[in-house]
Amino acid sequence: MGDLLLVRHGETEWSASGRHTSWTDLPLTQGGEEQAKSLAPLLAGRTFALTLTSPLHRAIRTAELAGLSGAATEPDLHEWDYGGYEGITTVDIHRTRPDWRLWTDGVPPGPPGHPGESPDEVAARADR
Repeated sequence: MGDLLLVRHGETEWSASGRHTSWTDLPLTQGGEEQAKSLAPLLAGRTFALTLTSPLHRAIRTAELAGLSGAATEPDLHEWDYGGYEGITTVDIHRTRPDWRLWTDGVPPGPPGHPGESPDEVAARADR
């Protein structure tokens, strides 16, 4: 039996500041590029039967810099659609919803094309 290796994309401006990011396709910061490059020695010499990445450029770039060439994009690996909380920090959300928790409460609808996802919808994508 093989191993499953998960790699999160490197730092972006929004991840560094704690802003929820889903469809806003921000580039990696210089620090994020360095994080991705630092994975290359850890992954070198391994053989991967399949390498998948989110369709977002920050994930594709992370894979490239980590030495994971030939990764196929998989739409189901897209990050949680934060809907109306896109670009908002948890601290800001707690100002109006002090007990809010992403995993139990989900997110409010966002702009057209980004209705947000419930925890069950994200779980269904992960199961696929």
